[in-house]
Amino acid sequence: MSNKIVTRSHDESKHTPRSEELIASLDKRLNRISGQIQGIKKMVDSNHGCEDILIQIGAVEKALESVGYMLFYDHLKTCVSESIINGDTSIIDETVEIIKKMK
Repeated sequence: MSNKIVTRSHDESKHTPRSEELIASLDKRLNRISGQIQGIKKMVDSNHGCEDILIQIGAVEKALESVGYMLFYDHLKTCVSESIINGDTSIIDETVEIIKKMK
């Protein structure tokens, strides 16, 4: 895979160029999470045991957390470092707010 940067955004005022590799990795993980959620729904619909369902919910939570950390790491490497290099330290406050919202 190349390190080509791809820009994808619904809000053009805030877009983040991401590498094809990162997008592919995120897509793969999010598709897996989507499948896990569908599996949980089937488990609920077919009255599986609570313990099994809760274990699967925990797995989805961890997987989503992992995706969040991947995006956060990329945010630090790109948006934050770029802003600081350009003299815009307000990104630090914004990043602290992101951390607060992630937990």
